[in-house]
Amino acid sequence: MTTQTTQTTNPARTAGETRTNRRPARTLRTGLAAAATIGLLGFGAAAASAHVHVTPDSTAAGSSSLLTFDFSHGCEAAPTTEIAISLPEQIDDATPTAHPGWDVEKVEETLETPKKLENGTTITKRVSQIVYTAKEPLADGVRDALQIQVQLPAAEGETLAFPVLQTCTEGSTDWAQVAEAGQDSHDLESPAPSFAVTAAEAAGHGHGTAEGAADTEQVSNTSAAGARGTNDGGAATAGWVGLVAGLLGLLAGAAALVRTRGVKK
Repeated sequence: MTTQTTQTTNPARTAGETRTNRRPARTLRTGLAAAATIGLLGFGAAAASAHVHVTPDSTAAGSSSLLTFDFSHGCEAAPTTEIAISLPEQIDDATPTAHPGWDVEKVEETLETPKKLENGTTITKRVSQIVYTAKEPLADGVRDALQIQVQLPAAEGETLAFPVLQTCTEGSTDWAQVAEAGQDSHDLESPAPSFAVTAAEAAGHGHGTAEGAADTEQVSNTSAAGARGTNDGGAATAGWVGLVAGLLGLLAGAAALVRTRGVKK
């Protein structure tokens, strides 16, 4: 007599095993999402702070403005030894602010043809650069700010770019790119710090404010002129986009983790 053996499968056990097998995959996806989020957050923060920025205390046409240039990174992590700020052709002179730890000098150039100023005087030379030299190299990751005083041109709507050559113990970075007509300044890798000149203030109202600079920035970005009241070199926007994407990734990772723990229960 032949004996038949029938194998019975426990449905509950099979389902449990299936859930158990799926847990490592879900955990892996959650881990990958978290890792991607950390990478995006790191990229966003670095991009937002790696450039040289300029902040004018006035953007009003014809006003005297104190420009603050700040930076917190060297050249590929190498310490900074020199910051050379070039003046746009619309500006003929600048007064640098003394800064502890830095030597400063004004560099003049002879004009090819004499230039007649708005006050009627004629000049044959102009200040082309303000050069700050560090007495001790400034370490990468340490923020510093340098200031110069300038007289803004009388015409509103002009974009003033201040190319900055950052020299380090190893290498250098030339922040000199200016957006062309129709070009988005955020696409530039090494943008020059810049801002747009706003309308002159009425008598008794003092000079332009940071709020005015912000309004100018919005108009300037719309026209792709690349001018910003507190220019972040174009990478700031890319940096914040990275931060937002990172946060979305973090939320997705958290949701996946919650689902995983729910399955375990």
